[in-house]
Amino acid sequence: MLYSKEFKDKLNEQYQYFKSLNLNLDMSRGKPCPEQLALSNSMLDLVNSQSNFKINEEIDCRNYGLLDGITELKVLFAKMLDVLPTDVLIGGNSSLQMMFDTISCFMTHKIVDGHPWLMQGNIKFLCPVPGYDRHFSILQYFGVEQIAVPMCETGPDMDMVENLVSKDEKIKGIWCIPKYSNPQGVTYSAITVQRFANLKPAAKDFRIFWDNAYAVHDLTDQPERLLSIMDECRKASNEDLPILFCSTSKITFPGAGIAALAASESNLKILKENYFYKTICFDKINQLRHLRFLKNYEGILSHMEKHKKILKPKFEAVEEILNTEFEGEELISWTKPKGGYFISVALPDGCAKRVVFLCREAGVKLTSAGATFPLNCDPHDANIRLAPSYPPVCELLLAMKLFCVCVKLVFVENALR
Repeated sequence: MLYSKEFKDKLNEQYQYFKSLNLNLDMSRGKPCPEQLALSNSMLDLVNSQSNFKINEEIDCRNYGLLDGITELKVLFAKMLDVLPTDVLIGGNSSLQMMFDTISCFMTHKIVDGHPWLMQGNIKFLCPVPGYDRHFSILQYFGVEQIAVPMCETGPDMDMVENLVSKDEKIKGIWCIPKYSNPQGVTYSAITVQRFANLKPAAKDFRIFWDNAYAVHDLTDQPERLLSIMDECRKASNEDLPILFCSTSKITFPGAGIAALAASESNLKILKENYFYKTICFDKINQLRHLRFLKNYEGILSHMEKHKKILKPKFEAVEEILNTEFEGEELISWTKPKGGYFISVALPDGCAKRVVFLCREAGVKLTSAGATFPLNCDPHDANIRLAPSYPPVCELLLAMKLFCVCVKLVFVENALR
């Protein structure tokens, strides 16, 4: 790339052109697009005033009961999470809420072989970075100290994880997005999962928060395989370590889906007691319509093929433009995920905030620079998360062309200082 005043002037002209278009494009979050939402519209017709609301002769989904959810739906989620149906607790519409509830419960009530976290002083969590901002926000809300752990191509830096948790009993957990991680799209290797299962934490109440949000969200015809954390933990006599989460938020309707968690018998006893005092039961009518729509795990996979046909061209469009604009450029790199909802871009130190600002000023909203790190603070100001799912391809191409102009402009600005 030429770093000259003439090149900078040319980039500024291009940037002003994009500003003149009065764009209003949003690539800030991994939102399903309207075409994806329409895939589930028929689900809304499966339960109405003329419906049979019974799963069997004993369960009427209009009434109280079944705190832990419809049994047939547990079977479906068990396949998604690679656990036993008896490990599953069906919740409401949000897995994030179930994560929050779990942290809250452990803060105030005794965990297996432990004491409430609030009684233990300054507790800590490990946070693989770059990662999911909402995970970090939950910890921030409860005043938990966050320790950043670098992500590698096979998952979190396990040497660092093992070293930290074995020496510090104040470290109570770690966030994980084990398949197609947010934002890098990394799937944890089998060795990484096995090392998690064989952790020897100093804290007896240490827990692995296994947010398998993208368990079935493949973008290629060769889905990446994730080893079962629960199976590996049971082999290692560590079944109390993991608590798994997932939902149908990016399968059916975000905000109107079904969430679930899975855990050992001991952990479930604590969490069920917490929910027993919080609610009589969750929305079984919504559970019923999901069960009739998705039917089984094979039905989920078939439904996700339709999502893939919509999403795959968008990810390909982003990669094509990045390849075209930055071929051979060593200052920028990006991930090429095989699933999930994001592409992670790595820039030189001190560039991310400026690029995001320029894009926003020209009408393209990106995830805030720093959001993928605890306390919204990327120490290198280098990571940008791209979310290609929502805009139509034509708008996505326009947004990405602007993004590339902004990146080049920041590179040249820094070079000519």
